[in-house]
Amino acid sequence: MPAPSLSEQDIRCSFCSKSKTEVNKMVAGPGVHICNECVGLCAEILAAQAAKAADSAESAEAPEIPYAESMTDEQILEFLPRIAAVGAQVEENLRVWVQRLRDRSVTWARIGAALGMTRQSAWERFSGEE
Repeated sequence: MPAPSLSEQDIRCSFCSKSKTEVNKMVAGPGVHICNECVGLCAEILAAQAAKAADSAESAEAPEIPYAESMTDEQILEFLPRIAAVGAQVEENLRVWVQRLRDRSVTWARIGAALGMTRQSAWERFSGEE
């Protein structure tokens, strides 16, 4: 069974979970994606941290972003499906990578070991067989 290409999937930012149609640009990594808006936010956070580092010696600590704490229960409930979609996207990308290894005749034992699971668990999760 050929693995689906990423262009066939509903690609979402792994950080904010916006769809690729909601942003200007999406950058892909192994199993994750980040949108231009999150890259911009990251750049702002890093710039602020660098400025703080220049002013103080305690710059090794990452800034706290109380994202969920600032949301209402209803907002979090509305956000859950988007988080699940990002998780499914990562899982599907992992499945694609495992299939590439299987196409190269890599054993389930080696795949399982790489993922920190047994051969049987890897086979059950990724083989597509019941």
